[in-house]
Amino acid sequence: MTDTHTGTDSPADTADAASPVDVASPASPAGEAASTGQAHRAYHRWAKNDTLEDYSLRYAPKSFRRWSPYVVATTALGGIAYLADFAIGGSIAISYGFTSAAVAIGIAAFVIFVTGIPIAYYSAKYSVDMDLLTRGAGFGYLGSTLTSIIYASFTFIFFALEGSIMAQAFQLGLHIPLAVSYLIASLLVIPLVIYGMTALSKMQVWTQPIWLILMVAPFIAIAIKDPGQFGRFTHFGGDSPTGAGFSFLSAGAGAGVALSLIAQIGEQVDYLRFMPDKTEKNKKQWWGAVLSAGPGWVVLGALKQLGGAFLAFYVTEKIGKAVADEPIQQYLLGLKTFAAPVALGVATFFVVLSQIKINSTNAYSGSLSWSNFFSRVLHKHPGRVVWIFLNVGISLALMEFGVFGFLNNVLGFYSNVAIAWIGAVTADLVINKPLKLSPSYIEFKRAHLYNFNPVGFGSMLVASTVSIIAYFNAFGAYAKAFSPLIALGIGLVLPPILAYATKGKYYIARVDDLDEPLIVDGQLAAVELTCTVCADAFERPDMASCPFHDGPICSLCCSLEAACHDVCKKAVSGPVDLGMPLTATTA
Repeated sequence: MTDTHTGTDSPADTADAASPVDVASPASPAGEAASTGQAHRAYHRWAKNDTLEDYSLRYAPKSFRRWSPYVVATTALGGIAYLADFAIGGSIAISYGFTSAAVAIGIAAFVIFVTGIPIAYYSAKYSVDMDLLTRGAGFGYLGSTLTSIIYASFTFIFFALEGSIMAQAFQLGLHIPLAVSYLIASLLVIPLVIYGMTALSKMQVWTQPIWLILMVAPFIAIAIKDPGQFGRFTHFGGDSPTGAGFSFLSAGAGAGVALSLIAQIGEQVDYLRFMPDKTEKNKKQWWGAVLSAGPGWVVLGALKQLGGAFLAFYVTEKIGKAVADEPIQQYLLGLKTFAAPVALGVATFFVVLSQIKINSTNAYSGSLSWSNFFSRVLHKHPGRVVWIFLNVGISLALMEFGVFGFLNNVLGFYSNVAIAWIGAVTADLVINKPLKLSPSYIEFKRAHLYNFNPVGFGSMLVASTVSIIAYFNAFGAYAKAFSPLIALGIGLVLPPILAYATKGKYYIARVDDLDEPLIVDGQLAAVELTCTVCADAFERPDMASCPFHDGPICSLCCSLEAACHDVCKKAVSGPVDLGMPLTATTA
């Protein structure tokens, strides 16, 4: 193992610590730098330190995945402590009434759970994040660049919403002006996010019991002191013209808002990629962790939305509808039922704790997404840490512009794009792969992928375009209300059609021709190869053969190479084998 993996500074690092770009891309014929042993690519110390970098652009190696299934699952579930669920549930209930809101939340939860199962499984099995998974699931190397932006948008939109909720707590509980509170809410999470999974796993595990107790406390107190409120809640009509009764249009519109959370599965798998290999000994724990921390997040999420709807009803008669969807107001009045003297302090603490737990995840996942995007566009990688500040900066700007006040509109529009993406990925994993229309494995390396695969990329573009047109009322009120489900339907149906029409040609540009075996006695062996370009050692799934450099190359050096012009794929023509390569693992 090289000092790149221990996080210490190598001579190249200390000599060129400020340089985030290539120190030695070959200016001479291919392979000369490697053959002479001179001038390897050197990375900035932030990109070289695994504790900071968290393999943001790579396969998560076996040697780094040292956490138990329980710790990984707890860390992933700790990220769903967010209170935007309460705000979303409250907003839907106020807008559409109890029955339509309950149906909307149920529809969204079902869709999110079902689509999340294959995504969580494949990510945990192949130890890749959402971006790398998307590359190999029908989008291609550059085709997934657009989904990186979609995913990054999810992280900074929800960082802004969650940060706004934290700022509301600072304003009410500590009397800090809202504009200043936005800044504090943004800066507070950065130290945790910088140290990635190492710091986040400890924070999430330690704070989870406290958070759970405080979350359920108001509901238990109300159930004891005034249980009749739960029955009255079922008659809450909010601003709906149909009152508490069911409206097909209202249920569709509400589901569209809740479905904006479908991209949350990306944040879950950003942690699930650190799952240990599944073995006979740990398979029950492995599956329990993958299902609970993957699609299972939405079970708690739906309950929180219903809880937010109830608390919005509960506080409306006391403070009015205008601020009834603000979680700090909901919890303040809920806690006053049994702890009035300390209710404001406890409510403020709970909101701040919840938002630190989720916004550390939003900022972390955003840094991964931006890293993937800019590495492909700019062929540079200064390190994941740099993109934390970009993501938080965009979020802060949205907060200052008052994004919380446009909650339903922002999320309703966003859900059309997000669900088109998730639908296309899901279709490849659960339809195309079993039908052998796509490879049985996930290939994420640039060296083996076409830049664009029309199967997933084309399906997402068509699905999102049609659904957005429907969202702007081009096809009538019902199509507008159910535009996210239109996106889902097209996203699920089109990929197998396009995969069949193209005969799977655009999934694999060339086969993996490195011949080191990975499976030893049925288990993935942590075989390491030395990268010809950066001279660091990485496990075999992260490596490809490079004719331009005349040797093995790691996936990151391959991504950052601007001079090769994909020469390794020039000679490939016609369909390639869609079977299992040596780089696949068994799980």
